[in-house]
Formats: sequence, C-alpha cells, structure tokens
Amino acid sequence: MMAKAACLLAQAAALRTSRGDRMELQEGLIRKGIGGFYYVEAAGGEIVECRARGIFRKNGISPAAGDRISFSVSPEDGSGTVVEIHPRRNYFVRPPVANIDQLFIIASVCDPSPSTLIIDKTIAAAENKGVEPIVVATKTDLQSSDSLKEIYHLAGIRFLAVSSETGEGVEEIRTLLRGKISAFTGNSGVGKSTLLNCVDDRFSLQTGETSRKLGRGRHTTRQVELLALEGGGYVADTPGFSTMDLERYEIILKEDLPRCFREFAQYIPSCRFPSCSHTCEKGCAVLEAVREGKIHPSRHASYVAMYQEVKDVKQWQKK
Repeated sequence: MMAKAACLLAQAAALRTSRGDRMELQEGLIRKGIGGFYYVEAAGGEIVECRARGIFRKNGISPAAGDRISFSVSPEDGSGTVVEIHPRRNYFVRPPVANIDQLFIIASVCDPSPSTLIIDKTIAAAENKGVEPIVVATKTDLQSSDSLKEIYHLAGIRFLAVSSETGEGVEEIRTLLRGKISAFTGNSGVGKSTLLNCVDDRFSLQTGETSRKLGRGRHTTRQVELLALEGGGYVADTPGFSTMDLERYEIILKEDLPRCFREFAQYIPSCRFPSCSHTCEKGCAVLEAVREGKIHPSRHASYVAMYQEVKDVKQWQKK
C-alpha cells in the first residue's frame, strides 16, 4: 500500500512539473508573434520571449498579438512558455490579432476620394466582431467632410474630421486611444501613417527602439505588432489590414448582416415579415425609415450591395 501511495505521489509531482508550477505563472500581453516566438509584455513592462506549448497547435489554436496569456519562465535559461490563452473577446484571422477594442477606419475626403461602400463593409466587419468602429476623415484642410459626417452621425457611429496639417481632431484621437487596444485601417494614400505620427511623435522611433526586444530582424516576415503609445494604450501595426482580407476571411452571413448596421435595430421588429431581408419587401420598416430620412440612403445602399454578395453563402463556406 505504501509503495502504491509513493507511486501516486511521484506521478502527481511529475504532472505538476509537466504543467509548470501554477503559483509561478505570470500574466502578460502578447505584443508580437512571429516564427514560433511570442514577445510578451509582463506586468512590469519587461518583454519576455516565449514559445507556445504544443497543445495549442494540436487544438488548432495559435497565440496572437493582443492575446492576454499566462506564461512561465524557466529558472535554468530564462526562456518563456505560453501556458494558457485567456478567453478572447474577438479575433481577426488576417491579420491575426485579438482583443481589439476599436477600429479606426481612415478615409480621405479627397485624393483619393472616399468609398462609402468600403467604409461600410469595414464597419460591418467591426460590428460583427464586437469592435467599436470609428470613422476618421482625413485631409479636411483640403475639402469639407460634412457629407460623410451626415451619413455616419445619422447612423450613430463616431465620426472624426482630422487634418495632419492643421492638427484638427488629433487630440480627440489621442484621448480615444488611451487605455485601449486599437487598430487603424485605410487604403493607401489616405494619410494613415502621417496621422499616427501626429498622434504620437514616437511612433516611428518606437518601432526602431523596440525592434531588438520584439525580435524584428530575426525573421523576415512582418506580422502584427502592438505598439505602446504615450499616455497608455496600444496601436496594432497591422500590415495588410484591408477590406479585401476582411471580405475573404470575415464573411458575414445574410442572417447576421442586419445587426451589423446598428441603425436598423430599432426598426427591424416592426417589419411585417420575420424573414424580411430589408432590401425590397412591402411592409419593411427599415425601408420606411429610409424613405423618412431616419436611415441614410447611402448606408442602406451599402447594405443591399453587401446582402447581394452574401445571400447565397452558407455557413459551411465560412470554414
């Protein structure tokens, strides 16, 4: 009996060793992941290079920038291991990033001219993930943003007019960034990088300063990286965060699309038919709201265009 008890105790000790001493686990934020290495910001701000446990690969889960995790550090060589990924509030497949609080959708009022359909597709992707969308109109020193402002104010979506030349709206963006994990997306030429440099003049410099800590140069492929901003908060440097990728990897089924247009919510219960698509039916309360000027025609036109694109997509095709 004693021999059996000793054997059980040895097995329990081995199990604890294999799992790591849970009392020594630390919590942190993944700032960057690339080439099987994850650069984790610990509680004191130290960056720890970690590898992930094999169980994640076995379960088809990969740690990503933005993940809150538990990790252990080897007392022998100081190497870190990602032990647990905390529950995610949201996750984007491409680029791979988790737990985004808000998505700044950058569109210039001119050169290039804005596409409300592209803006609305991006807003819908954010809404579908539970991410707060914020529309930012740049180059307002060259042309008025009033027409865009009208559309998105009516929809109940935060809208900012900014100019990197005059500084208009920059302080408001700084305020919104504090304490949040944010991402910026926008077409080439809309002034996204210029705006970020205005928001925090350390942005470009910081990328270079943290390159050694976050492993830049060790690998050739750039991935998502969370950049710490002055005053608190992070901006996800997301190469390739485009509407094209959102359309390909973040497909919204037709059943879910109406809730991605927040201004529809109060009218949908009043539609005559439960199966109403809100595109052309008689007795559709959403269409009536459009006619009455309560929903902007531009937003509804985007909805109809998106509905036509996904109306035949099935759940299995999202895999």
